[in-house]
Amino acid sequence: MTESNEQYLITSRPLLLPEALGFSPQLLLDDIINIANNAVQDGVNGMEEFLQNWTDKRIAMSPSTDFESIQEVEQGLVAFQTLLEYHTDIAFDFFEAWSLRNIFAIPPDLDVVLPHQEGLDLTIDKEKAEQTEKAIVDEIEELREKIDNQRLMKRQLTRALRVSSAQRRRAEQRLGHLSSLLSPSLDVFSHLPSHIKTVFETANSLPVLEPAVVSSVTRAPDYEAGKRPWEASKTGYLNWAVSRLVEKSTESKKERERGEQQDATVAVDKLRAALKELQGEGGVV
Repeated sequence: MTESNEQYLITSRPLLLPEALGFSPQLLLDDIINIANNAVQDGVNGMEEFLQNWTDKRIAMSPSTDFESIQEVEQGLVAFQTLLEYHTDIAFDFFEAWSLRNIFAIPPDLDVVLPHQEGLDLTIDKEKAEQTEKAIVDEIEELREKIDNQRLMKRQLTRALRVSSAQRRRAEQRLGHLSSLLSPSLDVFSHLPSHIKTVFETANSLPVLEPAVVSSVTRAPDYEAGKRPWEASKTGYLNWAVSRLVEKSTESKKERERGEQQDATVAVDKLRAALKELQGEGGVV
């Protein structure tokens, strides 16, 4: 057995004894000493009561009793208490030391193995102990790092929650501003005639034109020299016919407006003439 193991056994035996007995020997001895001190105190209190009664009787029997005799009784009582406590402390200090060395002591050459410790290796290997301690310290550092990471993640989540809450509030405000556009009163297509809706749906269902087709349609036609637009091609004729129809419709609209304006002017003139006639008749009367 190495020196470190012997030192371990010496220091561990006081710890092994309470585990085997189920209680601490030191606490038991302290309780015994406290009981003895309480008994001494009770004896002193009884002696004090007895002497107090004896003194009262002496004073009642002889009122001329000297005060110094009463003081001597009190001093004697204090001396008795001090002497008794002194001898009690000496006796129980010896009892405590003797009990710890004899009753509650395990001889160094006696191997004590508790039932629940049977088969365990209680020897200490310095190198192994250092490795175990290092592993525990590393584990503690790892746990601390995890805790720090969790705290950092919590702060980031809290910050992200605040940002998302602010974005949500702004989005709700924008939705409130735009909700008026979703009003049924602004649904223009619901009030259109059915044939216009049909035209709109048909136009939406038309396929997308290829870029080449779009360029050919939008490109200005090349007329042959000496030919008028409606004589060059079918497309030229259609364009000329459409432009003529637009011009005629514009001219007819202008003529209708001029006719309506003339009719309004004639009506105003007639109204003025009628008013003048009425005014003339009124003057005659």
